[in-house]
Amino acid sequence: MDILILGCGYTGRRVAERFIATGAHVTVTTRHPQKLAGLNAEIIALEDVPAHLRPGALVLHSIPADGPSNVLDLLGSRPARVVYLSTTGVYGTASLVDENTPVDTGTDRARARIEIEQAISAGPWSSLVLRPAAIYGPGRGIHESIQRGVYSLSDTYVSRIHVDDLAAHAEAALLSIVTGAYPVADEDPCTSREMAEFCASLLHLQLRQSAGAEEPKSRFASNRRVDGSAIRRLLGITLKYPSYRTGVPASLNDGCIM
Repeated sequence: MDILILGCGYTGRRVAERFIATGAHVTVTTRHPQKLAGLNAEIIALEDVPAHLRPGALVLHSIPADGPSNVLDLLGSRPARVVYLSTTGVYGTASLVDENTPVDTGTDRARARIEIEQAISAGPWSSLVLRPAAIYGPGRGIHESIQRGVYSLSDTYVSRIHVDDLAAHAEAALLSIVTGAYPVADEDPCTSREMAEFCASLLHLQLRQSAGAEEPKSRFASNRRVDGSAIRRLLGITLKYPSYRTGVPASLNDGCIM
């Protein structure tokens, strides 16, 4: 089995490791090869994809929308399947999101993501779009930023997904025949205030109630509760971390993989 991961970063590395453990041949692209030290995969530059991509390969596309514009051209017609990691940001101001929520093209960032989704869906391969909520895990999330005094005490809701659970979704998605586009999230959305207070308690930190302690509001502009149960059912996923209440402590114990 041949796997190609385009943009092998925080999530992609974990997906690569899952496939490597099964004996698959894994090729990855990255702008930062030094961050993939110890990964038993073939590491190439993005422009070298045509020379390395084997017919029938399974491709995980996780390059941000502001990346190179010719990514799909590099794939040609060789992949059997392409899975794209998008974002719940495409839902705009929707406060309750599930598999039936329409996308919102009200921002340039959302439009760019949606254009990539549409191009992948129209390609000569089987495809699935996963739209993850906020991704957290070892080295990433409020449990990390709060130690730098960066957090929000807003009462707006945020949905999240632990990176290991997202990697499980991506692996299952590549091996499945499910098509379409689905949001991905855990089962326990909470307010930014609840998360900050939970993390502060774990880390024995004192929260300041002043606005000066908060991260810039743009980082917490959404107020979104995401239901990711549909894609879990279709892919047969059981979350390892259904709530931040288990995912954050595990992330703090696991250390940092960047």
